[in-house]
Amino acid sequence: MERKQKYRVAPPGFTSEQWQTFNEDGIIFIEDAISDEDVQSYIDAMDRVAANNPKYKPGGYLGMQNIVERDPVFADLIDHERHVGYAYDLFGELLKLHISQFFLRPPGGKQYNQWHPDGARALPYGVFSPKLPLQIKVGYWLTDLPREKMGNLVVLPGSHRQQYMDGYDTHESIPGERVVCPRKGTMTVMHSSIWHRVEPNESDVVRYNIFVAYCPSWLTPADRFHSNPEWLETLNREQRIIMRSYSNAYHNAKPPASDFPLFLERDTQTEVDEDAYLEHVQLHRRKRLTMPERLNFLAESNQEQTLFKGEREQIQ
Repeated sequence: MERKQKYRVAPPGFTSEQWQTFNEDGIIFIEDAISDEDVQSYIDAMDRVAANNPKYKPGGYLGMQNIVERDPVFADLIDHERHVGYAYDLFGELLKLHISQFFLRPPGGKQYNQWHPDGARALPYGVFSPKLPLQIKVGYWLTDLPREKMGNLVVLPGSHRQQYMDGYDTHESIPGERVVCPRKGTMTVMHSSIWHRVEPNESDVVRYNIFVAYCPSWLTPADRFHSNPEWLETLNREQRIIMRSYSNAYHNAKPPASDFPLFLERDTQTEVDEDAYLEHVQLHRRKRLTMPERLNFLAESNQEQTLFKGEREQIQ
């Protein structure tokens, strides 16, 4: 009889090629990530939530936050195998859902926004973490956007490494920008510090899309203070943990022991990093390497081996 595993293995995340592109450009594009069936399921859920909003007028613009609490279809996005591995690669055992939102951008051309990075403005994330993001945003593109002026996302590739740019607080086109023209079913993973804006929609198509962003648990969430306790009871273990709806504020920095491990390590399927701590150290007090740390460790080890090999050859 096959024994059921107590904890889930971390879902797939960045490939080496994706990680290189993400670091260089601040955004990656994964086409055909979302099936036509799932695309329609998300669109139907957006329409349901919109219809239940007394302030929404059919055919109008609508932006909604904390959508995971508004429909079970969106709740499944909290830990969806399609994308949560990318966030886990960066934030590891302290992974938290930062914000979940959707946008209905109808024709009309008025619902656009200005150049900005995500997160704090007066003291940007990059001050504290100039290389790694303190937030990543996963985009689900549910509408074909084959050309410009369809409510497109516009990004400045590579700008996640700069805290200032002259286009800030304007909607002006700038050299080097990329107007994103995804086809339906594309998924994007974006660095929080990349500069971006949204174009007006001058087409005859309503732009449907979803964003789910993640951060370390010790950053404040962007769309809630606490989640509904009854709703939390409907979630699976990983979803409940990732929501980080703690009554003890310090649990955001030091989660309770029951929240470890969030996932088993992807390759070894273990709860801990081997040989990192003595046996008596409890699991929730241990630090586990994130994906970038593992890559740096391997790179440094390879460099040391190369230097050692060179020294030995010189001696011989």
